[in-house]
Amino acid sequence: MENLYMQAGQQALVSVTAYIVFIGISFYALQGIRIEQLFKKGKTFQIQLFYIVMSITIGSTVADFFINFTSWSQKITYIFN
Repeated sequence: MENLYMQAGQQALVSVTAYIVFIGISFYALQGIRIEQLFKKGKTFQIQLFYIVMSITIGSTVADFFINFTSWSQKITYIFN
């Protein structure tokens, strides 16, 4: 039973880390796009909010893919057992 809790804790740690890392990478990547041209002048808060929301959206999607892919690849071994 203790091993089950340990695995759940490790999986949670990997998931949280993946979300933080991929949201950060998404935020960094979005900085390379000149989104400011789509907004009206002086709308700094809206531009920053857009970057944050898009970073969370993209980063969460990529993290979900990463977590699912990792989980599926670990379960492939059950085919051969």
